[in-house]
Amino acid sequence: MDDLKKIEVLAVIPARGGSKSIPRKNILDFAGHPLIAYSIAAGLNAEVVSRVIVSTDDEEIAQVARRYGAEVPFMRPAEHAQDDTLDLPVFQHALRWLAENEDYHPDVVIQLRPTSPVRPPDLVDRAVQLLLENPDADSVRGVVSSGQNPFKMWQISSEGPMESLLTVDELAEPFNAPRQALPQTYWQTGHIDAIRPGTILEKGMMSGETIFPLVIDVRYTVDIDTQRDWEQAERLMKRGDLPVVVPDGNPYGLPDQIDLIVLDFDGVLTDNRVWVDQNSLERVAAHRGDGMGISRLKKAGFEVIVLSTEKNPVVAARCKKVNIPVYQGIDDKGSALKKLLDERKVKPENVIYVGNDVNDLPCFPLVGCAVAVADAHVDIRPHADLILSTKGGYGAVRELSDLILSQFENRRKQ
Repeated sequence: MDDLKKIEVLAVIPARGGSKSIPRKNILDFAGHPLIAYSIAAGLNAEVVSRVIVSTDDEEIAQVARRYGAEVPFMRPAEHAQDDTLDLPVFQHALRWLAENEDYHPDVVIQLRPTSPVRPPDLVDRAVQLLLENPDADSVRGVVSSGQNPFKMWQISSEGPMESLLTVDELAEPFNAPRQALPQTYWQTGHIDAIRPGTILEKGMMSGETIFPLVIDVRYTVDIDTQRDWEQAERLMKRGDLPVVVPDGNPYGLPDQIDLIVLDFDGVLTDNRVWVDQNSLERVAAHRGDGMGISRLKKAGFEVIVLSTEKNPVVAARCKKVNIPVYQGIDDKGSALKKLLDERKVKPENVIYVGNDVNDLPCFPLVGCAVAVADAHVDIRPHADLILSTKGGYGAVRELSDLILSQFENRRKQ
């Protein structure tokens, strides 16, 4: 293993933003952490890996990746982030970008797909070692024993009889033979690929001609493509009877200690729309789930307040309904928040601020965790520590409350 540490091993995690089967799956909560965090952890925890980078076209994925310790040195071009994009151009782009911009040339490239998050702790190290022990290997690929034997499979043409998919020289009817009499077959998984860079850049292939197998315990078989796959994989992870790589640290960048939660009003507790009648009276829509979320936070001992530029009495009316203090008609939110924290003697690192638009930006660097709702303005999203998956006025505060209370409960159990 000491010799292996002398080589340069790059782990690349491909994670585009446009997943169709499960939208935004790479950053959805999977057993307590965003799905992509498990692949990042697999790279970071390996003894032989020198760098872990994420190749993505999506800024939100990039933020989550950085929070969990991965590098995102570039944003993947849109032409390499389509539904039909293959792995090869993604890895060619990554290697060429690193060579041209950083003069970085790894000895081995690892692919860690986010859709196979349940990995043995030593998997990455074993894959690299196997590749280096076999100089003629172009790559190493993780495989498991196949659940269905292809010697018992058929091809059906549009007309005429069907034909067996595979044949065995010494067996006239392999499809009728017992499993023990048939050759052992394996199914490739997305857990791990260890590849020589020359295979990708010079041969123009992702795996090459000579591929060595790394046989993985079939119990780790996970390939998330559908909601059912997700639920089964999450149950496997939560069951806890397999040694697996689990991400370290805070799953959402929330402060370890939370003394104050500050909410913007319009666009956070509302959907940013307003109804105005002929008498200039304004009405807004609020989400009952947000009210429940605030109530649960208060019951757990967290203090919640609203800081708003809006002067309309509807702001105070809603805050009175959910029984939280409100500071409204604030033109300079940054100065107001700083004064508020000084008066309350609250440490900024123990504060969460939730906003949706550019007037919230001055507050973001003043707190321990700046949160943006899912439909926040594009100019504030890059500055947020956490971007919720729910739009403002549609339960975003309830989503945040669930995350906070989940963290609080997990810490209480420890």
